[in-house]
Amino acid sequence: MPIRVLSPLLVNQIAAGEVVERPASVVKELVENAVDAGAGRIEVSIENGGLDLIQVADDGTGIRADELALAVASHATSKIADPGDLEAISTMGFRGEALASIASVSRLRLLSRPHDVPEGAQIEVEGGTLRPVRPASAAPGTTVLVRTLFFNTPARRKFLRSARAEAGRVSEVVEAIAMAHPAVGFRLEVDGRATIDLPAGQDRRARVVEILGRGLEPELLEIGDETGGEVLAMWGLVGLPRIAKATSKHVRLFLNGRFVTDRTVLHALRESYRGLVEPHRSPVAALFLRVDPHDVDVNVHPAKSEVRFRNPSMIHGLVHRTVLRRLRQADLVPELDLARMGGATPDPKLGGASLGAPSQRSEGHAGPSWTWSGSSAARGPTAPASWSGFDLDAAREVMAGSAPTGPASAEALPTIRFAPEVMQVQRRYLVTQDEHGIVVIDQHALHERVMFERLRERIERGPLESQRLLVPATAEVDAGASEAIDALEPLLMRLGIEATPLGPRTVAVHAFPSLLFERGVEPAPFVQELLTRAADEGLPHEPEAALAEVLDMMACKAAIKSGDRLSESELAELLALRETVERATNCPHGRPTSLRLTVRDLDRQFGRS
Repeated sequence: MPIRVLSPLLVNQIAAGEVVERPASVVKELVENAVDAGAGRIEVSIENGGLDLIQVADDGTGIRADELALAVASHATSKIADPGDLEAISTMGFRGEALASIASVSRLRLLSRPHDVPEGAQIEVEGGTLRPVRPASAAPGTTVLVRTLFFNTPARRKFLRSARAEAGRVSEVVEAIAMAHPAVGFRLEVDGRATIDLPAGQDRRARVVEILGRGLEPELLEIGDETGGEVLAMWGLVGLPRIAKATSKHVRLFLNGRFVTDRTVLHALRESYRGLVEPHRSPVAALFLRVDPHDVDVNVHPAKSEVRFRNPSMIHGLVHRTVLRRLRQADLVPELDLARMGGATPDPKLGGASLGAPSQRSEGHAGPSWTWSGSSAARGPTAPASWSGFDLDAAREVMAGSAPTGPASAEALPTIRFAPEVMQVQRRYLVTQDEHGIVVIDQHALHERVMFERLRERIERGPLESQRLLVPATAEVDAGASEAIDALEPLLMRLGIEATPLGPRTVAVHAFPSLLFERGVEPAPFVQELLTRAADEGLPHEPEAALAEVLDMMACKAAIKSGDRLSESELAELLALRETVERATNCPHGRPTSLRLTVRDLDRQFGRS
């Protein structure tokens, strides 16, 4: 086939393939143009998910009649003039191809009137074919109507989802742009029904909360305007770990008023929540960055959804440091909501109380009765206790030493045991109090966090202390796990583990971390699990992320277990460490270590005002 110059229509349709992916893409381009035009109110209307009709009307500056034909021409724009302008882009759009691309795959009508002109004008384009500009009655501003999207490229329509799903994507686009521009009013109508109606002139916090959901407002932490280096400012709202979602769609990142997707910022945000949310969940956040336009390239992606920073490490550091500091300042202990758990209505069979007392259990109940040990009942969890004679250093040695003795027989199992200000329930949970109410602590999860922080603190000073084995321990692994030793060697050295292959499926462990030995962790099973996990699931490529994951594993193995009986000194020490260990509200895997039952909920349960 000979080389030929493509027709303007085909060029625009190719560009449309990059810019106009679906109805939401059209809405994005048109709404961004309206924002650039200085609109104070933008109204969007769609029908059949945007395939039959997309209408975007604004009260911005408008377009003069003699420029309407240029507005729908390819690569015609009022936002840049020379190559130097590309180095400091401050507008939402600038390529000058959006309207031409949209017009090449739809029936488009552009109606506009500047504020200083008494009469408006319109132009129509059908599949790239322009019709003459005509006078038209119009309010000040611009209205764009896009009908029968992809009518001349039916193959594109086959890849779209249902009308409801496409309407949902349009809603997401409008919400994202509206979140970044609280001074502008936005309205979205879907098949004649208003789904978004935001007033103009909102403050930024109110706009973000309105879009994320007013019910989430108590769960959102505000990050004040932060400055750092080339970053002019950063502001945002980040959610408490307990409202983390299954996907990252609730993370909104904005750069200079533009909704973007950026791996640097997203990674910094996730690292701030490491150990506070489970690995497969994502935090709720809306972050707004203001960066000197000279220090960011927004001309990376045709849809302008990705950016490139001149100094990404500085941006990463600012976001990570700021979010991390705000989370450290917050009370991250989740509260139990008895009303949502079905405990709001008192049970008349129990004399009006929702929570049964021990004496009210039926005789045939299979569970163990409530028993007390360790101290007299008079020294309950609410009774004052003196800590003046408590040897904290000695207790730390107890916690760092060998694992507590395993559970005794069921007959000898004390269900509740007391230490000063804390009691152990079912050898699994610790119950204490703070200024807000009762706090229930998972002993394994909390000690796992303690061990993780101790391991991380030690490894920051150098490789972990290790102990050589007189006789190497051998672990049976599959061939893939055995081969993983070479790739993991730098990491194993930092961890104080020395292991070598003995054969295709056997590994010898010659040295093992002293701390794990002290906690009763067996070398062979641990190394076997580590190598198998590395071979099957893979560890993160970043060295520090891989180290954190293995430290998670080590902390879990070394921590006290559910069912371990703790002495009074161990109970008290674990509770004391909770106040000093960073991120004690969550285990390294992100699960909560503590839950709180507030006095307010207790009052409601007992019928107090």
